[in-house]
Amino acid sequence: MDRICTARIITAFAATAALAVLPPAEAHASAVGSTPVATFDYQVGGLTMKVPTGCMFTHIVRGEGKNITYQNAGVDCGFVGALNAGFCNWRIDFTYADTDNKTYRTSRGKTHTECKINPMRDNAPQKLPRYGKACAHLSINGVRRVSQCHHITK
Repeated sequence: MDRICTARIITAFAATAALAVLPPAEAHASAVGSTPVATFDYQVGGLTMKVPTGCMFTHIVRGEGKNITYQNAGVDCGFVGALNAGFCNWRIDFTYADTDNKTYRTSRGKTHTECKINPMRDNAPQKLPRYGKACAHLSINGVRRVSQCHHITK
């Protein structure tokens, strides 16, 4: 047993020494958040579409400080929500607001006329002029249905 303990201690010291010579990792910030999509009905070509419970709108932000290197938002549905016909006439927008909650930039997405069960959009990297928040918004038929935001701070 003493040999096993000694071997483990030596291995632990060797691993610590190896890590000590590696350069420090660059600090990055990321955030992932989901918001439930509330049940709603909407019209498409004279048909009433119903979005049931079970869908989540997820927004992902990666970057550091005021530099956003990756941003994505989309809908995932499970349970009963996965059985719906999808989201028609959908659009995902990204907005950026300062610490006073004043929106200063909007990246408006394309309106997609096709119905899709999992609408999703990536956004281009952003260099923000100030701290505040980054939000993603899902609109159906031009009506904002759900939003998800992340605070961008020092």
